[in-house]
Amino acid sequence: MLKSSFDWTIVTHGKYLDWLVSGFQLTMKLSVVAIVLSFMLGLLIAVMRMSHVKPVRWFAHAYLEFFRNTPLLVQLFFWYFGSYKILPHAVNDWMNQPHAGWNFEFAAAVIALTIYTSAFIAEDIRSGVLSIPKEQMEAARSSGFSYLRSMQFIILPQAVRLTVPPLINQFLNNAKNSSLAMTIGVAELTYQARQIESATFKGFEAFTAATVIYVILSFVITGLMTLYDRKVLSPLKGR
Repeated sequence: MLKSSFDWTIVTHGKYLDWLVSGFQLTMKLSVVAIVLSFMLGLLIAVMRMSHVKPVRWFAHAYLEFFRNTPLLVQLFFWYFGSYKILPHAVNDWMNQPHAGWNFEFAAAVIALTIYTSAFIAEDIRSGVLSIPKEQMEAARSSGFSYLRSMQFIILPQAVRLTVPPLINQFLNNAKNSSLAMTIGVAELTYQARQIESATFKGFEAFTAATVIYVILSFVITGLMTLYDRKVLSPLKGR
């Protein structure tokens, strides 16, 4: 039996390297857009979850329970196949228009990743808020601040600062979860590795290269988290 040899040149130069670079760039674009949107949405849901208005609090609780307990892959398919029946026609038309690095598949992936990740971010932020002494809220309210103003200027800035490490973990999870976007045709890193395997029958080399890129990305994000904890959080904890 002939023993096949590895050929790493397919992922170190030529068009296949360009495919990997293109896939990595799209992975980063997808991840960054989704994490920014999911942070803003998660912040809103966290505030709603702690609201004293029961219908608002119930809606936020239902949102968290539903999206945290639904597989991301199902949500990707849901938005990819069902957006026409849920979103306004104007939004669907805009999603189908060609943009710079933005097409319908990309938009559906952004929506799914944003909603899915925001549910976890909301819980991280809520945990940060609960770690703030309740006397600060009482002092703010006694000084004439409304509940929303107290949250905006006093509680949330502290809570977000304390929850940056778990938020960075959510960015890491978001980057890894973006690989599922290949199932709806988004040409991110995993998709491009699959394309290389289909063109060259060198699946081991292609997916090893993709794995190394994901690992490097994970180390970079973890390093940033550690640096933030050492330079920012540790001095605050020592006070």
